[in-house]
Amino acid sequence: MTSTVHFMDLRANPRENLYAKLGRLLEAAGIADVFSKRDLVAVKLHFGEMGNAAFIRPVFLRRIVEAVKALGGAPFLTDANTLYAGTRSDAASHLNTAIRNGFSYAVVEAPLIIADGLRGKSETAVPIHRKRFKDVYIGNEIVQADALISVAHFKGHELAGFGGAIKNVGMGCASRRGKLAQHSTVSPKVDEGKCIGCGDCTEHCSQGALSVVDEKAVLDGDKCIGCGECILICPSSAISIQWDQAIPVFLENMVEYTEGVLKGKKEKSLFINFITSVSPACDCYGHNDTPIVRDIGVLAARDPVAIDQASVDLVNREEALPGTCLSTHQGAGEDKFKGLYPKVDWPIQLAYAEEIGLGTRKYDLLKI
Repeated sequence: MTSTVHFMDLRANPRENLYAKLGRLLEAAGIADVFSKRDLVAVKLHFGEMGNAAFIRPVFLRRIVEAVKALGGAPFLTDANTLYAGTRSDAASHLNTAIRNGFSYAVVEAPLIIADGLRGKSETAVPIHRKRFKDVYIGNEIVQADALISVAHFKGHELAGFGGAIKNVGMGCASRRGKLAQHSTVSPKVDEGKCIGCGDCTEHCSQGALSVVDEKAVLDGDKCIGCGECILICPSSAISIQWDQAIPVFLENMVEYTEGVLKGKKEKSLFINFITSVSPACDCYGHNDTPIVRDIGVLAARDPVAIDQASVDLVNREEALPGTCLSTHQGAGEDKFKGLYPKVDWPIQLAYAEEIGLGTRKYDLLKI
């Protein structure tokens, strides 16, 4: 079985600008078949942490909203609150961040709804009966929506290797309890030899699990929720994950949550990946490093596995841009995500998603 992935590059001309071209991509990918008139359509995206500028431009979301409205759907933009301490950890700050990053009604022409409520506890338990989870906890407003359009910024990710459609849906639609369940195996450790006792990790830990004792960071495993924020925050790389145990389970957890989100919506979902500003880390951080490859384009498909595989392949075909954080795997055809995170076996998420029937890694790429 092979899935079709539609692709648009970022070339434009006086006869067709990028917004018109995006509309043509949506039409080719079958957006008209995703929902019915008067359906409530959840447009799931990442609003970007305050200080991060790599997220998808709001004007592109408006084009998607316009396409949904033209077909009689009722779209709303949505995301769920974060597990870590930041500017999107509750609905009030989350909405404020979204608006300040440009996702106001005046720009996107759709309401913003935080999927899991004020403090991330508005959830629905969805039964899936898989290897890792019997039930998964999804934001209520995602579950209640009639259809789902995932709009993902494709980039590197420190735990998943890359973040695309599967991460946007599986991690992004989970309630706080659901995110905690997925991260439960991601237990970091502190290398005292590298630790300089600066205290940056303690300031960013939402659970108070880190403290500085005798000029060294100390981790309280009972309090740690495995969000992984301290790993990137540490300026001396003194905090790391117990990779062999944590990452394969984390990736399978995320895939099973994706299945839970799509339960009852598999035929009413569309996936869009923007391969632009391909930053090395997640948009959850309050900064973004320089892109590792050039802006490539936008993909759209009905299959979340195929679109992520195609996105990985397109990135890896590129030469790395000069002056990025990539010190290895810079050539065309080399695995950029393995270069970013050599201990993350990212293909696990695609292989497991294919195994449980979320889609196929085999695809035909059709350029519009």
